Amino acid sequence: MTDNSPRASSVLDRVLVLEMVRVTEAAAIAASKLVGRGDEKAADAAAVEAMRAALNELPMDGTVVIGEGERDEAPMLYIGERVGLYRPDSGTPGNGPKIDIALDPLEGTTITAKAGPNALAVLAIAEQGHLLNAPDTYMDKIAIGPGYEPGLVSLTRTPSENVTALAKAKGCEIGEIIACVLDRPRHGAIIAELRALGCGIMLIPDGDVAGVIATSDPDTGVDIYLGQGGAPEGVLAAAALRCIGGQMEGRLFFRNDDERARARRWGIEDLDRIYKLEEMASGDCIFAATGVTDGSLLKGVKRRQGGMLETESIVMRASSGTVRRVSGQHYKGVA
Repeated sequence: MTDNSPRASSVLDRVLVLEMVRVTEAAAIAASKLVGRGDEKAADAAAVEAMRAALNELPMDGTVVIGEGERDEAPMLYIGERVGLYRPDSGTPGNGPKIDIALDPLEGTTITAKAGPNALAVLAIAEQGHLLNAPDTYMDKIAIGPGYEPGLVSLTRTPSENVTALAKAKGCEIGEIIACVLDRPRHGAIIAELRALGCGIMLIPDGDVAGVIATSDPDTGVDIYLGQGGAPEGVLAAAALRCIGGQMEGRLFFRNDDERARARRWGIEDLDRIYKLEEMASGDCIFAATGVTDGSLLKGVKRRQGGMLETESIVMRASSGTVRRVSGQHYKGVA
């Protein structure tokens, strides 16, 4: 349920919605210089550095709850890092709003390296304590768009049961349903089950944030998202659906004891818990994304004559239910 309380609104009002777009624009522009260059790490590092610099210019005391990993694994934008003008080590006097931040400076590093579709710079913010502080592990996910009875689909059911229930709710044949699934060997059983059912499948190479969001846009043709992807991307996608409507569930998946121990360090005790949408992103929240390469959600960064850059972004807010598309022209090559 959207939190429209004055306290919630006033906190995020101090960090302007369009400032979030400036942050994702900066990351997208930096990453776009390495599109098709075959260097995933360099593209990711460029996006991370640009996003961090932009965040540190904002009048807030922000904490990264979804980032590039833990401190010993990521030099910048790690989980727990403080950002903003009023972070404790900034030396800037002031008492800015305390904000939780989920981010992926480059959602689709492989996509960017190969000049594929749907690479994004992504960011979500909420009041402190309103975004799931998830470790950098995998997450089982299921999502559909708005307008359906709550609980229509669930991770407790099989893919066939979920698709059958969705087709019945839509009043269509199962063969008319399109499921979006990451093209990974681990999804072989899901893909086989869906094809045996007669369901259509849109396989995507990467970019499951865009894949989840696609369920809310009739123009994409995607009806349901199924499969396992990154937990950070799951929280980001949940923040987007909180703004535009839809249903989503997530369950953390741990490959080894080290990942289980990391989860417990972040306060997660029930390792088999299924998280509802509102448990991954609650209260008022803002989601922003800028395209790095062309995709179903956004156009990528374009370089024009004279050094001008064009960007396309989307920004959403839960409390107001607004979605804004922002076209930017950057004549100095920076956001």
